[in-house]
Amino acid sequence: MSGSTYRAVTVTGRRQFAVVERERHEPAPGQVRLRVDACGVCHTDVLAVEGLRQDASTPVVPGHEIIGVIEAVGPGVEPVWRPGERVGVGFLGGQCTVCDSCRRGDFVNCEDQPQTGLDTDGGYAEVAYARATGLVRLPAALDALAGAPLLCAGLTVYTALLSSAARPGSLVAVQGIGGLGHLGIQYARALGYRVVAIARGTEKSRLAAELGAHEYIDSTATDPGAALRQLGGAAVVVATAASGASMSPLVRGLGRRGQLVVVGAAPDPLEVSTTDLIFGGHVVRGSLTGSSVENEDNVRFALDQSVRSSNEVLPLSEASKAYERMLSGQARFRVVLDARK
Repeated sequence: MSGSTYRAVTVTGRRQFAVVERERHEPAPGQVRLRVDACGVCHTDVLAVEGLRQDASTPVVPGHEIIGVIEAVGPGVEPVWRPGERVGVGFLGGQCTVCDSCRRGDFVNCEDQPQTGLDTDGGYAEVAYARATGLVRLPAALDALAGAPLLCAGLTVYTALLSSAARPGSLVAVQGIGGLGHLGIQYARALGYRVVAIARGTEKSRLAAELGAHEYIDSTATDPGAALRQLGGAAVVVATAASGASMSPLVRGLGRRGQLVVVGAAPDPLEVSTTDLIFGGHVVRGSLTGSSVENEDNVRFALDQSVRSSNEVLPLSEASKAYERMLSGQARFRVVLDARK
C-alpha cells in the first residue's frame, strides 16, 4: 500500500476475483475512510461474489465484518468520530438518518440502507469507506483478527437470542455447530440459558460441551423435535444450519409459545404443520443482524463473557482461497482476511 493507492479485491459475475490498485480519495460528507486491519469472510458474501446483487456487472469489493482505524473523516463527522479511532463495520452499513424509518428510530429498516460488500464496497481491501452512522466503537482489548466475525456472525445470534422471550434458565436450543452455531452456543450459555446443541453425528457431542452446551442431540440418531419435548420443550430454537428440511422438525420441539428463530439462509423451504403452530402457540420468524449501537453492546458482552470465534486466518492476497474455504463448509469455523498481508 503506497501513500496514494491501496490494494482491493473486486468481484464481478461468478467468483471472478481480481486484485486491483485503487486511488485513495477523500471521504464524502458523513463518511469515513478506514485503514482495514481485518475482514471476516461471511456466507452473505455469496451475494456479491456469485453475481446475485442488483448490478453484478459493476466490480464490487465484498466484505462486511471489518475492523480498522479511521484515516480520514468527511464533513459532518467530527467530533463524534476522529482520525486514529479504532472501529468496526457490520452488515448494516449505517442509516441515512432522514428517511421515514430512521425518523421513527427504526434504523435496521432504513429505506436507504447500504449493505457493505453487497452493492457498496466492503472490507476485502487495505482501505474501506463507510458511513459514520454505521461505525461500531470497539474496546481496546478486542484483537482485530479474532474479533471481526463478532460484527456479523456474533451479532446475528446475539440479537436472535435477545429478541426472544426466553429468560435465564429457559431451555434454548442452537441447531448447527458451524460459523454461526459455535458462537450461538457460547452466547446462549453466557446469557444464562439451559443450552441444547443440535447437530449431526456423535462426534460433535464433545465439541458442543466444550462450547458450553448442557445437552446434545444427534439429529441423525433421533427426531430432534421429540428429543426437545423430552427435555421439556424449548423456549427458543435458533436455527443456523443452511437447510430448511433440517429446521422443519424443530417446531415440534418448542414449548408453549416457543419460537423458532431462523438465521441460517437455506435454499430449500421450511415446512410447518398448522396444528403445531395453533395448538402450541408457536412462532416461526427470521432475524437479521442489528444496528451499530447493538453491535457495540454485542462486542462488549462477548469480551466480558469470553465468547470467542474460532477462526482461520488468510492474507488478503488469498481472498479467493478464503472464500472457497468458507463456502466448502470445512473451515473451523470462520475465515478472516488479514488486510495487512
